[in-house]
Amino acid sequence: MSTFADLGVSAPVYEALARRDINLPFQIQGLVLRDAIAGRDVLAKSRTGSGKTLAFAIPIVERVKPGGARPKALILVPTRELCVQVTDEFRAIGRAKGLKVASVYGGTRLREQSAEAAKAHIIVATPGRLEDISERKLIRLNSIEILVLDEADRMLDMGFQPQVDRLVRRLPKQRQTMFFSATLDGRVGYMAKAYTNDPAKHEIVDKRQTVDEAEHRFIPVDEHGKVDKLIEILKEERGLTLVFVRTKRGADRLTQRLKQRGVTALAMHGDLSQGQRKRALHRFDTGAVDVLVATDVAARGLDLDNITHVINYDPPQDHKDYVHRVGRTARAGRSGTGVTLVTSKQQADVSIVASELNLKTEFEAEGLKTSRPRKVFTSGRRGSFMNPPRRRRV
Repeated sequence: MSTFADLGVSAPVYEALARRDINLPFQIQGLVLRDAIAGRDVLAKSRTGSGKTLAFAIPIVERVKPGGARPKALILVPTRELCVQVTDEFRAIGRAKGLKVASVYGGTRLREQSAEAAKAHIIVATPGRLEDISERKLIRLNSIEILVLDEADRMLDMGFQPQVDRLVRRLPKQRQTMFFSATLDGRVGYMAKAYTNDPAKHEIVDKRQTVDEAEHRFIPVDEHGKVDKLIEILKEERGLTLVFVRTKRGADRLTQRLKQRGVTALAMHGDLSQGQRKRALHRFDTGAVDVLVATDVAARGLDLDNITHVINYDPPQDHKDYVHRVGRTARAGRSGTGVTLVTSKQQADVSIVASELNLKTEFEAEGLKTSRPRKVFTSGRRGSFMNPPRRRRV
């Protein structure tokens, strides 16, 4: 296996990595680093938890020089939480080269944030807030040398393409561009082709579409017994546990019911202020609270390595959402468990998701029966499991 030094990483940077007990590159880093450090455009297909942040952070820290106009590198991410986490990754190694890093995201004081970003060498930003401060001329982007789109597929799913397109038009055409995404097909592929020039393409091809390192369980429950079953699971030996629900109201309601039953839990959704979200994440990450009840969008970008269990209290809407959710555990070579609670009304639809992910054996292990995929007819009604309402940002 190649070392960081073999891949062209300088001594100050790999020594900074070693101080964090990161001594050997993950697979995606081994594939990407040489091309990225050499300045080539890069397309990288890799799921969350594979070590992709350092795959672009290391080359940027190696290539950006402290002198001259700022900012020099821009990383666009879909959520505030991911913005904070990627910024922390950069700061840990950027110090080795004397580089300043700043976050740009909503929910904080705009002018203070803008002033800090304007002085930084590297900016990690959500598209909406960066476009806002750019239009107000609080920051200039004409010195950007490197652009990264992290979780590009999620940015498109969340409707950020118009903002991303407008931001890219403000950047110099002569730049290095890197895409990191769970998929490089469809709209992501078209965007990548438009933004890059002769990119090096690297893919980690999973044997199946789901998280192989995780144990997958599908548990039949009665609708009125879901909370009891959830508490039973939470009493088993576990570490940090992320519980997924479909709505903000559902997150608050379930959190209160857990607290009433003696389970310490916190909710995570879009109605919380940025300060509340940061405090909740800190308490969860440190283990002060070991159960976090979250909506899908609020949990996007949640990048914590120590989550041992993901519980789908409300089933995912499709197989991609299942992978996104359960991908919060079994990260960076660790094991983990994904549990989905299935009522009788949900059994047929969840079985289709399981079949699409080659989890038929796991689905049937506790007495559930798989159904044949069926054609879905829409009748104008919205909100059913297979005909969900249009997603809102939560």
